Amino acid sequence: MEGTQPLIVVIEDDISMGQALQRLLRAAGYRARAFVSAEELLAADGARDADCLVIDVRLPGASGIELYARLGRTRPPAVFVTSHDSADVRRAAAQLGGAALLPKPFLGNDLMQAIQRATRKDRPP
Repeated sequence: MEGTQPLIVVIEDDISMGQALQRLLRAAGYRARAFVSAEELLAADGARDADCLVIDVRLPGASGIELYARLGRTRPPAVFVTSHDSADVRRAAAQLGGAALLPKPFLGNDLMQAIQRATRKDRPP
């Protein structure tokens, strides 16, 4: 049955936050995998099977925005999270087609709702 659960990939450089997000996602019935940087995700081709990405905007090396742009047009939907919310960040995420941007700290329920909206099959590209 595990293969039928959606895979949510978290890219978060705060290891404890990444672990907490994985626990939350698994408790909600998702499969979850985490990476600490854009470079680690790219080296592992970690976005290939993802149904949705949860991407921290500020990462060491390439930012979450840069990462999502590098994934190209076949990338999965993304929910961005940030502790540095600004109009520029929101604009960049929206221009790339990000499904949502949640300022930290956010409620787990808000993340779950954003992921559900992002992974709906009738969501426009």
